[in-house]
Amino acid sequence: MPSPTSAAAPADPRRWSALWFICLAQLMVVLDVTVMNIALPSVQHDLGFSDGSRQWVITAYSLAFGGLLLLGGRLADRWGHKRALITGIIGFAAASALGGAAVSTGMLIGARVLQGLFGAMLVPAVLALVSVMFTDTTERAKAFGVFGALSGGGAAIGLMLGGVLTQLVNWRFTLLINIGFGAVAAAGALRTLPAPATDRPRPRLDVPGVLLASAGLVGFVYGLSQAAGGGWTSAAALGPIVAGAVLLAAFGLWQRRAASPLLPLRVLADRNRGGAYLAVGLAVIGNFGMYLFLTYYLQTVLDLSPVQAGAGFLPIAAASVFASTRIGPRLVPRLPARAVMAPGLLTAAAGLLILSRITPASSYWTIVLPGMLVTGLGLGTALMPAFSLGTLGARPEDAGIASAMVNTSQQIGGAIGTALLNTIAATSTAAFAAHHRGQAVQGLVHGYSTALWWAAGILVLAALAAAALITHAPRPRPGAAEPDAAERDSASQAPASSN
Repeated sequence: MPSPTSAAAPADPRRWSALWFICLAQLMVVLDVTVMNIALPSVQHDLGFSDGSRQWVITAYSLAFGGLLLLGGRLADRWGHKRALITGIIGFAAASALGGAAVSTGMLIGARVLQGLFGAMLVPAVLALVSVMFTDTTERAKAFGVFGALSGGGAAIGLMLGGVLTQLVNWRFTLLINIGFGAVAAAGALRTLPAPATDRPRPRLDVPGVLLASAGLVGFVYGLSQAAGGGWTSAAALGPIVAGAVLLAAFGLWQRRAASPLLPLRVLADRNRGGAYLAVGLAVIGNFGMYLFLTYYLQTVLDLSPVQAGAGFLPIAAASVFASTRIGPRLVPRLPARAVMAPGLLTAAAGLLILSRITPASSYWTIVLPGMLVTGLGLGTALMPAFSLGTLGARPEDAGIASAMVNTSQQIGGAIGTALLNTIAATSTAAFAAHHRGQAVQGLVHGYSTALWWAAGILVLAALAAAALITHAPRPRPGAAEPDAAERDSASQAPASSN
């Protein structure tokens, strides 16, 4: 059976213009993950909510986004990726406007839930569109280089933007700025994206699967978020984690018998896609830990302002963009994917080991900057092919759900990273304080350093996963229409029937 990406259809001449607009939509969502973090102290002061409510400004977004990604991916496959993208952009911008105008904690948290809901619809459509528009190996590498640069560097840009807007204007503009992004992205997508195909399969919606997956992911992510405060064995963390795991196990069993499954198991059965999902999830665990601890280190230990702290993250964004757009696209068409991903992840791990050497007296220029540059180069190189492999060879009717799995891996990885590494840092700080009284700052930095060391170890695991599971290798092709090795493998592994 031929690969769905191997059809000799002419490439859309507007595909490169469309790429910039759909990646702008992706950037809007990526920025929103971190832009609120630096603004949070100002938000809390303005709206007057308690420390206990503070986490919900972040967690509400993560719960809705992570819990509904699979549903968003299937809706994109059902409605058409262009319709899902534009609906997600408009809804996300409207929710951002609501949050920017919030006069109470409840209004802000409700807006963040809506942002997560529409983000869960928008993001799978973005990755699916990039996947189906760029089928030539070289062009695909370049397109996913741009996408990888946004995903790798967007978090750092968000921290910088959040600091500038909060300190120089007002925290509300960290949300209101999405109105401008959304208007440009929606208008550009309407003009440059092709009309949705009318003759492609439209999978039915698996309602039991939606309920089981969404409830399971929400429970799991919520439990992980609670572990950071109460520990892994607390009832607030363990109960939701166990309940979420049970529901996700039930979801897996249901997918084996459902007539039109929410997540067809053929999407996971391909070892290249499965390996990419695992590698991305593990890489994001370490990446989130780095941003979390360095944000506090720069502001509370090195005493930098929000703007200075945000600017301090720009080198990792620049390194990630350079690697994703210059290094990765040159290597991917020539080398096996594992030969790009595994060394990239090991390089990122080396960068985290450099960062783990921070002390209260460390200089930004001698420890933090070199560590960021090495980490950014490694992650930018590794994540670019990982994003591409996550959708490579998927059937057109599965493109949305395959891309949703890439983003689900990121969300779950981020939640695990925040909870796991924060717990490790807190435990290490407490142990240090028990033996070194009166050295609070030293204990705090010791906790950060220990957590960064563990984050480096997790990135080594990601490299091993990529090396062991991913088999995709490019091969010379006489014409752009011929499928590459991974596409033929994926097609041959897929069942002949379509749900």
